[in-house]
Amino acid sequence: MKRIAHIVAILGIVLPMLASCKAISEFFDSEEAVAQVGSVKLKMSELQRVIPNGIPEEDSIRLAKQYINTWALDQVFLKVAEEQLSKAEKDVTKELESYRTSLLKYRYEQLFVNERLDTAVSDDAVQEYYERHHDKFILQRPVVKARFLSISEDSPVLKQIKKKMASDDVNDLVEADSLAFSSALKFKTWNDAWIDAAALAREFGTEYSSVLSSMKEGWTERTDTAGVLTAAYVTELIPAGRMSPIEYSTPFIKDMIISARKQALVTTLEQDLLKDALENGQFVINK
Repeated sequence: MKRIAHIVAILGIVLPMLASCKAISEFFDSEEAVAQVGSVKLKMSELQRVIPNGIPEEDSIRLAKQYINTWALDQVFLKVAEEQLSKAEKDVTKELESYRTSLLKYRYEQLFVNERLDTAVSDDAVQEYYERHHDKFILQRPVVKARFLSISEDSPVLKQIKKKMASDDVNDLVEADSLAFSSALKFKTWNDAWIDAAALAREFGTEYSSVLSSMKEGWTERTDTAGVLTAAYVTELIPAGRMSPIEYSTPFIKDMIISARKQALVTTLEQDLLKDALENGQFVINK
């Protein structure tokens, strides 16, 4: 309770001063410190670095106030901690050294990996991974190939566009796109790629189960109170619980393969460093 009271007492002095937009504006026009907690000062140059150029004045004021308050609270906590913690509790030497070690290790690993990592993944490698890890590719949600349209329900070209959308002929799809460009509010084909059913449902502003349950002969449609028709023609669907098509899973597979390569490089680095240290006498195991 004593610590909380101390914090509140200091904030009662510091933060109300920052509540005034006029005060913040004056800070921006000044080369002096914009805020101070005890003997610690927040310089204008530091504040300016966190305020993006070109944003509206009211946004600048809001960001400045937020940063100053956050900075002040950090300083207040530090001051209270310095006063209330014991000497042993304030000794963070081990933690700092551990953090420094982890940070430098991570940075060198990144440098080592980036210089050696092969990010090219062949189709054969993708196929092999897919066949060896079937359990990783069981769908949690359906995936579909679909074409989406949003258009006024009284559009004179609606029937024509829908007919072209449901066609397997590439020329018809091109024509549907052309008609939609001048008449529809939105038209998407996802380049005939597999997509998560949830992505299609977002176009309707609802859940995928609702979209798919209302599907008839490949079409799922809704008309809002403003007379706007949203419709999708689903050309293919794979339900949840089945294996995903390899085309849908390829980006994930490539990420997994590259991640495995990264880990292999790090493991090799660690083993080589230990081996070299043992051989040159830097690392000694006392028996």
